[in-house]
Amino acid sequence: MKTLRLHGTHDLRLHEESAPVPENGEVLLRVTAVGICGSDLHWFEEGSIGDARLDHPLVLGHEFAAVIESGPRRGERVAVDPALPCWRCEFCETGYPNFCRATRFCGHGKDDGSLREYMAWPERALFALPDSVSDVDGALLEPLGVALYAIDLGQIRLGDSVGIFGCGPIGLMMLQLARLNGARQIIATDLRPHRLAVAEQMGADVALLADAAGGERAGVLAATNGRGVDVAFEIAGANAAVETAIETARPGARVVLVGIPSDDRTSFSASMARRKGLTIQLCRRMAHTYPRAIALAESGQIDLTRLASHRFPLDGYQQAFATAAAREGLKVVIEP
Repeated sequence: MKTLRLHGTHDLRLHEESAPVPENGEVLLRVTAVGICGSDLHWFEEGSIGDARLDHPLVLGHEFAAVIESGPRRGERVAVDPALPCWRCEFCETGYPNFCRATRFCGHGKDDGSLREYMAWPERALFALPDSVSDVDGALLEPLGVALYAIDLGQIRLGDSVGIFGCGPIGLMMLQLARLNGARQIIATDLRPHRLAVAEQMGADVALLADAAGGERAGVLAATNGRGVDVAFEIAGANAAVETAIETARPGARVVLVGIPSDDRTSFSASMARRKGLTIQLCRRMAHTYPRAIALAESGQIDLTRLASHRFPLDGYQQAFATAAAREGLKVVIEP
């Protein structure tokens, strides 16, 4: 089978390898669609993510859908949870498996990901896809889960004003979710005009072009009559966006940081955050979101299809990663 491995920064190589043999509790999967995530780009461009470092040729890819190829569920189309917590520790037992310190994660550390034709993965982490949800949409259920978890952390109330700072795929999912949660006003910012255009199409009331100097902040405050937003979500992974979220949040607001910074550092004006009494929450992956994500996709309440702007075969990986790294379009999907 074809397998794509990252050997170093910008060094992806396609290998011919044997198909894996499922172990106890696992099934063989034929991978059908894989989304390239921002965290995959950290690995590709920097050889690391946070404090994790590339120390062996790693198969990337944790947003994916597949078809089961072994066992009684053979032929079933599934979305796959890439996280395998221990289910025995304090965090797992109290409902926070995303904090489990023993978690194995697909495409991270020692666990190879899904950018290959076949892989083995525990059956308990597989979720059946309805006929109305395509394989590509199924791959986007993982980032939708992250968006759902972040929205939960934000605790949007009916009639709130919401800021979405970063309109990549997760930001655009959060925009749609914010509206479903009763947001009265949604203000979206991004560095890229084509993403802002989609944000407007998906319901943003105000779309502002951002810049490294935070020039969009005056526009956010003007749109809220100087009051600031009730809930701010930063999904850009850049300190400029964090500063914008802090500066444009009203006193007493919630600020949820979802983006992953390249240098593993986040900074903002402490005096401003303190004077406003802001609640600052960081988002760690997701927890118990797949059934909700599937229901939202099946009902059509969330548009995932429009987010998949580019699709490539596995042997088109060079163009796929170049497209994703250039932040062209929205979500780049590889279909092994």
